[in-house]
Amino acid sequence: MWTRPSPGLVVTGPANRRNAAVLRRVYDQMAEPKAVVAVGSCAAHGGIFRGAPNILGGVGEIVPVDVFVSGCPPPPEKIMAGLIA
Repeated sequence: MWTRPSPGLVVTGPANRRNAAVLRRVYDQMAEPKAVVAVGSCAAHGGIFRGAPNILGGVGEIVPVDVFVSGCPPPPEKIMAGLIA
């Protein structure tokens, strides 16, 4: 089955050892122009999980992030503003 690659990626959790390779592979397969939105404190910098043995930090450690939406959890208005940006 053929699917059209997406130019946008929304990440809502921290980068960890288990999902880092998958996150990078998905990013590499995205169509140009690529846009990555990190939603919430966990996606931005690891949030409350930062410092745990399996957490690498925010998704910016793995892929370039275009927009950071702050909050834990961020209100819907901020998420929409981040997606529009």
